[in-house]
Amino acid sequence: MSGKLYGIGIGPGDPQLLTLRAYKLLSQAQVIAVPVKKLGEESTAQNIIRQAVDLKDKTIVALEFPMAHSKEILKESHLKAAARISGYLDQGRDVMLITLGDVSVYSTCTYVLRYVEAMGYETCIVPGIPSFCSGAALAKLPLVEGHENMAVISSIKGTKTLEEALDRFETVVVMKAGRHMNDLCRILKERELVDNTTVISNAGMENQYIGPVVSEKNFGYFTTLIIKQRKN
Repeated sequence: MSGKLYGIGIGPGDPQLLTLRAYKLLSQAQVIAVPVKKLGEESTAQNIIRQAVDLKDKTIVALEFPMAHSKEILKESHLKAAARISGYLDQGRDVMLITLGDVSVYSTCTYVLRYVEAMGYETCIVPGIPSFCSGAALAKLPLVEGHENMAVISSIKGTKTLEEALDRFETVVVMKAGRHMNDLCRILKERELVDNTTVISNAGMENQYIGPVVSEKNFGYFTTLIIKQRKN
């Protein structure tokens, strides 16, 4: 009998924000697959769960997911990960593939799950707390109130997507914002929304930053913006 692949969202970075279900599955797991940008490097996700889960005697499988824009390179990495996971599933062992935040929000995990399921194996998704929800809580900031609407976008889509979202929604969440802060800040200044924007960077991690836009600060990959504006 084949094993089952679990895609597990482990939350934004604070190990205390692991769900009870994620904690139980990871504690009982024999095989845990962890994402890395390059083989040999530390896994951010693994470092988070090791603070809550005893990883002794567990098989840790590092899966390389390069930070690339090429669809061909990304697809190749997803297929390699699926093939490697299938080897453990064929042994009848369940595999826990962990991912930061929630599995359904901009997660590489979803591609791997799709390929593994297409290969005929059983899969399961365990949700986690998204970074923008955690950040909003840390900033004591309501994401939406009353009849407000919210959009969640990726900065990689470009500034036009942000401007269209700002035209239509009271709250706009911009994920993967770190590398595009200059362009994003330009639009925020043009629309006089700098003071309406909260930056969430590395939420739940040691170098966490929750606060206003700071033009001279370098923000990393795990950076999200929450833009609140009132519509008449």
